[in-house]
Amino acid sequence: MKLNNSKLLGFSMAGLMTFPFGCQEKSPETTNFPEKPNILIILPDDLGWADVGYHGSDVRTPNIDKLARSGITFNQHYVMPTCTPTRVCLITGLYASRYGVLGPAYGEVIDLGDPTLPSLLSDNGYFTAIAGKWHMGSPPYTPLKYGFQSSYGYFDGQIDPYTHEYKMEADFTERRSWHRNDEYLDESGTHVTDLITAEAVRIIEEDREEPFFLYVAHHVPHFPLDEPDEWMSVYDDVPMMHPSRRLFAASVTHMDDGIGQIIDALERTGQRENTLIIFISDNGGQMRWHSETEYHGNYADKPHEVLGNNFPLRGWKGQLYEGGIRVPTFVNWPGQLKPGVIDSPAHVTDWLPTLCALTNYKSELRQDLDGRNIWPLLAGEIPAEESRSMYWKTRQTYAVREGDWKLLVNRSNNDIELYDLENDFREIRNLRDSNPEIVKQMMDLLEEFKKGDR
Repeated sequence: MKLNNSKLLGFSMAGLMTFPFGCQEKSPETTNFPEKPNILIILPDDLGWADVGYHGSDVRTPNIDKLARSGITFNQHYVMPTCTPTRVCLITGLYASRYGVLGPAYGEVIDLGDPTLPSLLSDNGYFTAIAGKWHMGSPPYTPLKYGFQSSYGYFDGQIDPYTHEYKMEADFTERRSWHRNDEYLDESGTHVTDLITAEAVRIIEEDREEPFFLYVAHHVPHFPLDEPDEWMSVYDDVPMMHPSRRLFAASVTHMDDGIGQIIDALERTGQRENTLIIFISDNGGQMRWHSETEYHGNYADKPHEVLGNNFPLRGWKGQLYEGGIRVPTFVNWPGQLKPGVIDSPAHVTDWLPTLCALTNYKSELRQDLDGRNIWPLLAGEIPAEESRSMYWKTRQTYAVREGDWKLLVNRSNNDIELYDLENDFREIRNLRDSNPEIVKQMMDLLEEFKKGDR
């Protein structure tokens, strides 16, 4: 495993890695791993690079920091720049553009019957549960149709934290989204973070024979934000913090406390050492938000002028610069994975084949997976020295990465940007004109990737 003890903001750009597709090619070699550990994935919404304490943030995240520092952190873990595409990548192992998903989406997002991470783990003897945000389809395309055995939370993308209504305009009636197992619930008045946390704790404490796969998809720090005084007061001693940044920070600290409760539940039930925890933000932080009409106009006088922080990376949520797609990520498994830092790039599509390998999934996976089994890297079984390519597509932009080179192409005017991330991770110097051969090679790579899209 490529590990170092340098600071996370050092951005050492070590070599990349290449593995065959599919997870069946290599299972963990270490014999003392549980055959089927519990798996907990925690996915905040719109958490930027500099929005966690262990990255030097002004946001206080003691529980997240403790997990990160006792686990393996990623310096270059990539996702998509918006919510639905990242989530599709996570549970299918495919780039979201393979389904024609280029941004937030509704209806049938993932083809019914396609294998997903929860369906594969369910077939492999796991109890599978989601608590929180779905946003990979609208009813009837709900989590229960894609391998989850327990579903609680909300179907849509942007709900009010207390009413749990979707972002309807002022002159529209409510759009229900909060549910349990496809049955709508009314739990208004209780903060969404507390409800998601309580459900995660319930799943952990439930008595069952099977190991669990628990996907905790938080609402925060996505707008609209509304936090109780308990969490706002955490930042009373930070007088220079912008009011909406303070609200943002309070929401993250509230979530962090919920994560602490989840860890306590694992320890209380004797499952902590048998649980692999994966923490990933779904995209980079958002700069700001304001609406006069959404949520019935309830936030018209509560502008969110300063939200996330992606420093020192360039760009924001929705963009393919590093700030939009490189996110805080770590794994934690006490006694099984040694703490450290991975510099080599990884992608959210990697987790499906990786978790299948870890859990000894016996059947062969589809051969067109974009994700790769990175378990050997996590377990320290291989070095990280070879090159790897990655691909992104949004409604506005294409991007590819090969080695340390990254190419962006504006889809409306074909404007090209080329960056050497090893020497310019902030993407300041466009090297397009001085490297025509590299541009040609990267454009050829882009065309190959595009062939697999809808």
